[in-house]
Amino acid sequence: MNFLAHIYLSGDNDLIKIGNFMADGIRGKQFENYHPEIQKGIILHRFIDTFTDAHPVFRQSTKKLHENYHHYAGVIVDVFYDHFLAKNWNLYSDEKLEDYTERFYKSLQENQTILTLKTQNLLPYMTKYNWLVSYQTVEGINRILTQMDSRTNNQSKMRFSTNELEKYYPEFEAEFTLFFEELRNQSLMKLKSL
Repeated sequence: MNFLAHIYLSGDNDLIKIGNFMADGIRGKQFENYHPEIQKGIILHRFIDTFTDAHPVFRQSTKKLHENYHHYAGVIVDVFYDHFLAKNWNLYSDEKLEDYTERFYKSLQENQTILTLKTQNLLPYMTKYNWLVSYQTVEGINRILTQMDSRTNNQSKMRFSTNELEKYYPEFEAEFTLFFEELRNQSLMKLKSL
């Protein structure tokens, strides 16, 4: 899953959300150097990634992309799934997506001192272009994938993957809906166990 799903699956605790959000940049046991609630977010992030990568529905989605995008297929599906979460946000939350993301950005600003350097550097771009809200549209997803592609010197060709998104749109959306319900339940149980 990509940023929005990781944040959403963290529940209401700001520190758990922050830990989950910045977990990709924290390797091995480095997470033990953080506040206990941040640690929970990092552990939850790792659980979500492991659960997602092994799930047959997620793999079904990636199969549509393997031929053209190879090992980037999973990364692309993560972004596609965030699109469907953002697009259907009202099914998952009573709070408007714009308000939810604004609160999260504010929380990051207020906790800058505990953020990784990578997250601190990412924050201005994320807020300026309002990434999380931009996920609602295919155009917004295309901008994100184009930025990600540029970080691979355009070798991943991710910027073209919205062609497959549009081609298989109903299938991807149905797969997301099925998968995400299961992931929500599993993440909730994991969070309670931490």
